[in-house]
Amino acid sequence: MTLRLMTVHAHPDDESSKGAATLARYAEEGAEVLVVTCTGGERGDVLNPAVDRPEVREDIAEVRRREMAAAAEVLGVRQQFLGFTDSGLPAGGEPLPAGCFALEPTEVAVAALVAVIREFRPHVVITYDESGGYPHPDHIKTHQVAVAAFDAAGDPARHPDAGAAWQPLKLYYQVALSRKWFQALHEAMLHRGIESLMGPVLAEWPADAPELEVTTRVHCAEHFATRDRAALAHATQMGPDNPFFAHPREVEREVWPTEDYHLARSEVPTSLPEHDLFAGIRAVSSRSS
Repeated sequence: MTLRLMTVHAHPDDESSKGAATLARYAEEGAEVLVVTCTGGERGDVLNPAVDRPEVREDIAEVRRREMAAAAEVLGVRQQFLGFTDSGLPAGGEPLPAGCFALEPTEVAVAALVAVIREFRPHVVITYDESGGYPHPDHIKTHQVAVAAFDAAGDPARHPDAGAAWQPLKLYYQVALSRKWFQALHEAMLHRGIESLMGPVLAEWPADAPELEVTTRVHCAEHFATRDRAALAHATQMGPDNPFFAHPREVEREVWPTEDYHLARSEVPTSLPEHDLFAGIRAVSSRSS
């Protein structure tokens, strides 16, 4: 049986900064991997001065589609847009723009994602936790939609026009760029006499910020270089001088060689901690094959 993994993100580039090495690992091992991107990133800023040109800003939606296609090719995965419009990140007190993803009726977006789940038939779904990973309205909406679609996809009475029912077996939340990750890399660099840019990040970290329990650590250090190439494919969002690339990769491979997840739901027996998103599923598939 071919294993299938779906990860649900808010914008193009999210898949390359959160869990990309995991996707590359499983794709290389023969799993089918699908990135679902809820919006087109149409309201995203051009964050890389090297490509901040009028023609890029004027055609940002198409530029970001091309970047997404390039990143997916690097990772060796499939990608599909869900078709909703980026909400942007309004300043405090400003209203969300009409027609944006965050204001979309949740059930409309759920129906769209259920159709993709039923067509692709993933065994595992990954998305964000309740916080969205950070308080962007599209990330929070993505969590709400992905969890509701995970629950609805296996119920033939719900969204009967969206295809034959399919129940994914496991739902995970990203535990990316956690405080412990920053702390471990920061201390490792200082110990080696390497300048660290992570000190200010840690100093500003809210004392009451929640920390998701890590249930699953996927070893994927050999795919960090692929992750980085995928991130650089999103040239409007980051260039080589972005802080994402500031820490030495050899230190990261030594100190934190995994990408981490929180198991939110499982329809199969599994033992924690895990080191495989398909833990419990491989056993079921081997018995049925």
